[in-house]
Amino acid sequence: MQAIFVQFKCRAGRAYAVADALVETVEEISEVWSTSGHYDLIAKFYLPADRDIGHFVTERLQTVDGVSDTFTTVAFKAFGRA
Repeated sequence: MQAIFVQFKCRAGRAYAVADALVETVEEISEVWSTSGHYDLIAKFYLPADRDIGHFVTERLQTVDGVSDTFTTVAFKAFGRA
């Protein structure tokens, strides 16, 4: 599995509806957070290693009603306490 983080800019007043839609319709989602700054939301997704990230983002995420822009970060290794 590969982890990606996607930040979302949403149309005015749509951030919570976008977050709800992501949780309801995208099975690969792990969690979504509302944020301050240039983007309204950040979400973590787990994809199979052979899944095309570009197609996933453009076809599954950017098409969610209320999304106006995305910024994707691919994660390489998780660090944490054992």
